[in-house]
Parts: sequence; C-alpha cells; structure tokens
Amino acid sequence: MVRLTRIYTRGGDRGRTSLGDGRRVAKHDLRVEAFGTVDEANAAVGLARLHTQGEADAMLARVQNDLFDVGADLCRPLPESGEEGALRVTDAHVQRLEREIDRLNAELAPLTSFVLPGGTPASAHLHLARTVTRRAERLVTALAEREAVNAVALRYLNRLSDHLFVLARYLNDKGARDVLWEPGRHRRE
Repeated sequence: MVRLTRIYTRGGDRGRTSLGDGRRVAKHDLRVEAFGTVDEANAAVGLARLHTQGEADAMLARVQNDLFDVGADLCRPLPESGEEGALRVTDAHVQRLEREIDRLNAELAPLTSFVLPGGTPASAHLHLARTVTRRAERLVTALAEREAVNAVALRYLNRLSDHLFVLARYLNDKGARDVLWEPGRHRRE
C-alpha cells in the first residue's frame, strides 16, 4: 500500500517529475501527459458518480480503482527484461468491462443516430468522462509509437470509453432520454 505523510516535496519545482522506475523526466513528457490524462478521466468519472447509485455506482467505483492501476502501469516504463512486482493492467480488467457492456447493452434499443452528450446529469458527465478517456487513449497510442507500453492498458482505455458510452445510454432511461444528432437540422435557421 501507498503511505503518504507529506504532500509536497519540492521535487517538481523545476518542471521535472519522477516515473515509477525512479527516472526523472519533464512534466510535459508524453508518458506524464498520458497518465495525467488517465487521472483526469478518473476525476470526470468521480463527477459522474455524484449522480449515480446502486449497480452503476459500483461499476464506476471499480473503474476509478482500475484507472489508478492504469496510471500506475503507465507511470512505470516496461523494462527490457522481466520485472517483479510491478502493477500492470491485466486481461481480467478488460474482460470485466466487456461483460458489463454486454449486460447493459442487451437492454438498450439499437441506435438510429449518433448520441449527443446530455439527457440526465449522470449521462452528461459520463460522456465527458468518455471523451477524456478517448484523449488518454490517443496519448497512450502516441506513447506506444515511441516506447513500449502494456498493450492491455491501451485495450482497457479503448473498452472503457465504450463502457462509459453504454452506461450513459443506460442511465438515460435505457436510451429513452438520449439526445440524438439530427444532421443539418439547424442549417437554415
């Protein structure tokens, strides 16, 4: 477990921070951008949780914990040889999301258009969390072009954005309160 007794260290006062392996990098390093955006997605999920309860809230609580796992995974670069004890996201994380997506989606009517963020407060916040998750995913793919990353962490983010989309629809009265895109509707107004 992590034990924090001191919040500020002054270690980042010159624009550098430490990765999980102890290496110091610029705070704008692509790896830091990636796990920082995962943290931002986690904060957006936390806002959505203010408007959820029951099973949806339990799912999002698991997602928040998972996102810390993803951040920890990304914070620690993959070594060139084996490693012991590093926290890595696993296929079990992704499989749980897939099971939840399938269960929720089975109760939704098929889409007839793209969904605009909105409807219920929970849904609107989940759409925000989804877009931040997509940004994190783009940053991780950019990082993966430069350095080795755990491919499962990338799959997790991809699946999570799908999960947040389906849960947003589910919390919009199972899609009844979805706000649908009407292409070109306001062109002539």
